[in-house]
Amino acid sequence: MPLQNRVTPTGDIIATPERGLFTGNRGIIHDPATRTLLRRRWSSPAWLTCLCDFRGRRREVMARRSWTELFFLDEATALAAGHRPCFYCRREDANRFRVAWEAGNGASGVHASDIDTVLHGERLERGRKRLHPLPAPLEQLPDGAMVQAGEESFLILQGRALPWSPAGYGDARAAPDEAMLLTPPSTVRALQARYEPVLHPSAQAQKTRG
Repeated sequence: MPLQNRVTPTGDIIATPERGLFTGNRGIIHDPATRTLLRRRWSSPAWLTCLCDFRGRRREVMARRSWTELFFLDEATALAAGHRPCFYCRREDANRFRVAWEAGNGASGVHASDIDTVLHGERLERGRKRLHPLPAPLEQLPDGAMVQAGEESFLILQGRALPWSPAGYGDARAAPDEAMLLTPPSTVRALQARYEPVLHPSAQAQKTRG
């Protein structure tokens, strides 16, 4: 029975066998005795995206009262849910993200906590995932941004919309009608400033074909 620890682009945490490319956390949100989630879905405004393999360290998932291990299909999924790269295990990526975030948002000298404050205001609305109007036509959104149309989430790649699933991305479709932005606007501006998130192989394969 899979644990409830897989994050969707909408920020929901579900149980599914697939794990994905990244782990991460939002603080302690589980009971180690039962290895189940508590009612809250975050305990810290620092929502991180971490490496699954770092210096050979191994953890028994959700087995102790430490940070709750969450998993993401890829980095685009994590960014859409409102996470950012970890400055400990992904320092190089985190610094690239900070540089792009500063450039895209007209800021300088920001710290991780400054980014977290902005993201926390963009990711949630009354305790649920906040959706935003598209800042540009869908076809003009940067690679790695994600949108929501009805019950489906889509990755934008080379102006096309790829439907998300826990196992990977489906074939590109025409732009969905009445889509809303899932990825926080400040992160979209970092993508526009050339931050390149790590994408699942199912997306990379379509990028190659494109």
